[in-house]
Amino acid sequence: MDRDHIEVQQAAFDEYHDDPGDRPVMRARFEHNGSPRYLLYTIKRFGLDHDHGFHLDVELVSDELESGMETIRDRLHEGDTDLVDTDYLSVARERADGAAIVAVHPYGRTVGGLVAHEDGDIDGLADLSGKRIGVTRRLDKNWILTRAACREFHDFDPDETATLVEADSRADLTRLIREGEVDAGFQFWPLVPELTRTGPFEEVLSVSTLVQRLSGAEEKVPIATFLTGESYLDAHPDAVSGFAAAAREATDRLRADDDLWTDIGDHLMQTDDPVVVRAVRDGWRDMAVRDWDSERIDAMRRLFDHLKTVAGADALGIEEIPDGTLRPAATEL
Repeated sequence: MDRDHIEVQQAAFDEYHDDPGDRPVMRARFEHNGSPRYLLYTIKRFGLDHDHGFHLDVELVSDELESGMETIRDRLHEGDTDLVDTDYLSVARERADGAAIVAVHPYGRTVGGLVAHEDGDIDGLADLSGKRIGVTRRLDKNWILTRAACREFHDFDPDETATLVEADSRADLTRLIREGEVDAGFQFWPLVPELTRTGPFEEVLSVSTLVQRLSGAEEKVPIATFLTGESYLDAHPDAVSGFAAAAREATDRLRADDDLWTDIGDHLMQTDDPVVVRAVRDGWRDMAVRDWDSERIDAMRRLFDHLKTVAGADALGIEEIPDGTLRPAATEL
């Protein structure tokens, strides 16, 4: 995706960036190829932020700039942004390391899919040994979950038996897969349909199935969360609660309105292939978690404990989830 397309997407948001008035402003900085932009666009398009008492200011950025948690931590600490998203394992790692950040609302089961050449010999987890496997980074949640599942269900650790290839970005990972520099890659779920639609590739494993198997939960367990800084939360608790309410309403619209997805395909996707748009739509609806409560947060903690037992604290990069990491905005603010 080139810079011109980022600017086209930004223009779609800017059309709805009206005057905030006296509402508190929540500055959101999100990757140009990340799926949260569909939710944020819906909030802006229908004015759900103003309906819930805050003003959402969205800026799209390159994933090459935003791929590291250090960047997220610095931006929240230095006041450059008020809202970002990442997986709750990363939030917990950074909070344990002293970052004053907190997850305030779930996003969803934002894991990826293992994409391989359709003529290859990788059909699932059991086939990873001896292969070159692409990921965005070693602490990628897809890789952590895969390691845990391989150890739990197949008695091996692919970190020891496969060759891990770290890409600089999601775009670079797509290149590695297309050019055959890896035997398979764990690509983020919204980018899987375009790979499988436009090339001789297939998704041989959806990591979301591993989430549910490892967690033992019947309801969808969110992996990604929206997070903010403690200072913003303390200063604007009503804005954070308002965002949670707007996100729930936007999720309902995205689940019910097919025409909205046509509009999203026209403005926010690089392809207007209706098959790809529908695949992303259906994937988003399956991925999204509308809300959370104490029971679902308990399931997230159980998943962490299980991953730690199976894969070890070193793979997770943390011994435990610190108190205060997961804070439901609707019920505890």
